[in-house]
Amino acid sequence: MEKPRVIFYHDELNDEFSTAVIKARKIDGNYNYGTSSALWKLAHFFIYRVLAIPCAWLYLKIVWRHKIVNKSVMKPFLRGSFFLYGNHTSTTFDPLVPAFVSFPRAAFVIVHPANVSIPFVGRLLPFAGALPLPDTFGATKNFMGTMKLRVSELSSVAIYPEAHIWPYCTKIRNFSEASFSYPVRFGTPVFSFTNTYQKSRFSKRPRIVTYVDGPFFPDETLGRKLAVKKLRDEVHAKMTERSLMSDVEIIKYVRAGASEEN
Repeated sequence: MEKPRVIFYHDELNDEFSTAVIKARKIDGNYNYGTSSALWKLAHFFIYRVLAIPCAWLYLKIVWRHKIVNKSVMKPFLRGSFFLYGNHTSTTFDPLVPAFVSFPRAAFVIVHPANVSIPFVGRLLPFAGALPLPDTFGATKNFMGTMKLRVSELSSVAIYPEAHIWPYCTKIRNFSEASFSYPVRFGTPVFSFTNTYQKSRFSKRPRIVTYVDGPFFPDETLGRKLAVKKLRDEVHAKMTERSLMSDVEIIKYVRAGASEEN
């Protein structure tokens, strides 16, 4: 096994290591997050179910030999809406995994505005389930309204709380509790999905194995702030536990000033 490449980081919450260079558009009050109209639903069905899902399945299976473990815990909840939280380690497969974790429910994924700023493709991504983070008050109002609509339609909403991409990272970073206010607000269950990198018998490229855990429920006996924190801590702890299943380290992330041995 080759020695992993070392990347030094300074700020676990804010450092970004994605190599993609995309000028992000401003998501303001004029941005169309999607509607419940028959025309929008038709476009969503065609792009999401007919085009995106088959292509994503082939890519994940052929390139990454992707496997989902423990999805059975979701079975009693697949007829309703729920929130998904996963670790953010790839620009290519991260947008795809939630669709298969939540299947047969449609998955809407909260993304950085850069994702919908890609020429041509960016215009199609909202129909494939992308929900870019808002930049203005008007956009925030539309964003929350759309999320409420998707929950009412019994879709799932996926979030990468680490926010920044650290390619091939095998540990779960510290992350903000802010995004856990959504399931508390809407009173929906939560599941975590942890992508791990494991040895493959047939390729030098690691295999991606995704572990699903939950459900985690907002604690209605607590105030909103404490309920949000408790939900975040439960998800973080379970994802940290599952991350130990990785047995391949391509990139090792070391805090600047610390020795590589630590």
